[in-house]
Amino acid sequence: MTTVAAPGFSTTASALRRLYFVRFAFAIVWALVMIPLAKHLNPVTGTLLVVYPLVDVAAAIIDARASRAIGTPSLLYVNVAISLLAAVGLAVASTSGIPAVLRVWGLWAIVAGLLQLIVGVTRRKMGGQWPMIISGGISVLAGGSFIAGASADNPVLTNAIGYAIPGAIFFLIAAIRLGRAAKGN
Repeated sequence: MTTVAAPGFSTTASALRRLYFVRFAFAIVWALVMIPLAKHLNPVTGTLLVVYPLVDVAAAIIDARASRAIGTPSLLYVNVAISLLAAVGLAVASTSGIPAVLRVWGLWAIVAGLLQLIVGVTRRKMGGQWPMIISGGISVLAGGSFIAGASADNPVLTNAIGYAIPGAIFFLIAAIRLGRAAKGN
């Protein structure tokens, strides 16, 4: 059952719902484009790796603006900074090889996942946040596996890229669940 406990939740839920649908679509398309490219780093792959956290930056800014009414934007601005650092780190790492990319991607997944988990917990009264909470926790665990995978004999980007697909599914589930909160029920 979804509970709307404060004014502004339905407006915020509506904006987040739209954002989550967009993030779902982007992550699916990005992953489908990246999967065939996952065995080798080249300028196209490096650019696409940098684009992913930049989209996260844009989404966090939109989310922060939509969330002012419910008082949760401060951690989202931290996420903006973390994702900007990740984009820069991935640009540099993509010139050093797949292990470096996996380490940066993993560190970003851990920190961004922790932030997503905390934001989801603070928003749970709005409804539709359990998928975000679970996704944040999974992101932390996945980040650790990417860092560990960087030490493999022949590391590949497939797992890091495939990580976008469950994240997309969690955004879709959250968007659907936010439908009730967006209607003010």
